Amino acid sequence: MKGVNYRVPRGMPYVRREYIAGKPQLKIARFSSGRPRSDYDYKLELIVTENIQIRHNSLEAARLAANKTMATAGDTSFFSVLRVYPHAILRENKMIATAGADRLQEGMRRAFGKSTGLAARVHPGQVIYEAHVTAQNLTLAKQGFKVASSKIGCPAVTKITVLNKQLVKEEDD
Repeated sequence: MKGVNYRVPRGMPYVRREYIAGKPQLKIARFSSGRPRSDYDYKLELIVTENIQIRHNSLEAARLAANKTMATAGDTSFFSVLRVYPHAILRENKMIATAGADRLQEGMRRAFGKSTGLAARVHPGQVIYEAHVTAQNLTLAKQGFKVASSKIGCPAVTKITVLNKQLVKEEDD
């Protein structure tokens, strides 16, 4: 199964897990990490620019990449939160195309398929990942978000918001 097959959201999302026998397991280990406190200087947000479905293993890879880069300054020097949850269940109708088969299987048209993974449906301008950092760790966080945006599979923008009022006054002077 390739992620490119499930990138564009088509039709209604399939989210009713009580009707599925083999429910796929969520690959996201943690939705928030770091140390939550109120004295951070900057808030960084990873914002998608397209209407897309992002698979759960892609979200986990982006979260790990950003956290690994920011954790070089220390595990308690940032606080990060994954803002989307993969609700939509992805299904695949597997076809037989093995060695020795002289023809490809055509199968039933529009077959239901077995559940293979989970995805989050996101819209343009939606925040998918956010981090709070101090002023000395801002460049590390920018690098982490750049790496994380490459794992998503669609163009993403990093928005930086100043949380500390004293930094705004120093920039104006």
